[in-house]
Amino acid sequence: MSYHANEKGYYGEFGGAFIPEMLYPNCEELRQNYLRIMAEPSFKEEFHQLLKDYVGRPTPLYFAERLSEKYQTKIYLKREDLCHTGAHKVNNTIGQILMAKKLGKNRIIAETGAGQHGVATATVCALMGIECVVYMGEIDIARQAPNVARMKMLGAEVRAAKSGSRTLKDATNEAIRDWINNPVDTHYIIGSVVGPHPYPDMVARFQSVISEEIKWQLKEKEGRENPDYVVACVGGGSNAAGAYFHYLDEPKVGIIAVEAAGKGIDTGESAATSALGKVGIIHGSKTLLMQTPDGQITEPYSISAGLDYPGVGPMHAHLFRSGRGEFISITDDEAMTAGLEVSQLEGIIPAIETSHAFAIFDYKKFKKEDVVVFNLSGRGDKDLQTYIDYFKL
Repeated sequence: MSYHANEKGYYGEFGGAFIPEMLYPNCEELRQNYLRIMAEPSFKEEFHQLLKDYVGRPTPLYFAERLSEKYQTKIYLKREDLCHTGAHKVNNTIGQILMAKKLGKNRIIAETGAGQHGVATATVCALMGIECVVYMGEIDIARQAPNVARMKMLGAEVRAAKSGSRTLKDATNEAIRDWINNPVDTHYIIGSVVGPHPYPDMVARFQSVISEEIKWQLKEKEGRENPDYVVACVGGGSNAAGAYFHYLDEPKVGIIAVEAAGKGIDTGESAATSALGKVGIIHGSKTLLMQTPDGQITEPYSISAGLDYPGVGPMHAHLFRSGRGEFISITDDEAMTAGLEVSQLEGIIPAIETSHAFAIFDYKKFKKEDVVVFNLSGRGDKDLQTYIDYFKL
């Protein structure tokens, strides 16, 4: 059994492309070309050159000595926070902007929650001189003001989504509407492993550079390519997909996915899709989705703007359903405390999304000799105001 997508874009029962007819040509053009383009030597060369010289890859795999000592296991941090723009998101936007150019598109749209994907998209559009429109929920615009300013400085137009919960789900709806209206010249850069096929697979492949590096870095440090566990936070799930990618079909490597329980799984203010989700369709993909008994999507909540998505990417839905991945839900309070601890033990302020991953030690015990790799997906600069308000710093 493989945990990768099949040719129709399915991970087990999840995935596919459930799209209105008007989007069919856009998705079909991508589906027919993405693997061929990604395999072209010229594409690969330009992609890896930009990852090296522009993004700053490879990112370090850092042995966290004080954290390891405290939790009595070997903890390594994959430092995606050191990528240009401050998170893993740029790995995918570099890949997709090159894809868009190959397909002759001269306008880019994107959706963003925490703003990191919006910044990464605006960054590559500035790099390539391509028009950029980013959709962002009105609430997220307010709580992620520094990232909004960065996008505008980079020349992007930020459009507020004012419907529904005015967060990521609604920004995605607006972006899809735009794409339907501008099918010929526009490429939609989806920022996570969500959406209709081929997006979940394409984004996972662009992010797979993370696990590709972990393998040879771990070989250097531990004499083996495979850790005992890979841990990542999951909202839509692109940082996790990238960290898991080369280990999906390695049963000896434990996969741990950490979701946002918000104020608690049973409080009605949560984003713990694995615990609360049922099978449904969101943004063109069949996956696990938080919904009311009559199928209306329920509003997710998390203190972290990047994890409050009501669904989860189809790869992760399959990892959960099949039992291949172990899913743990972490509350706002647990995540914030863990973020402060990592800051003070390792001198690294993590994004609040990532802080959820570091809060698992109360729920999961590791052996002393275990090698545990945490994907430190982003840095905490964008969240400083939330940290300040929470801890009254």
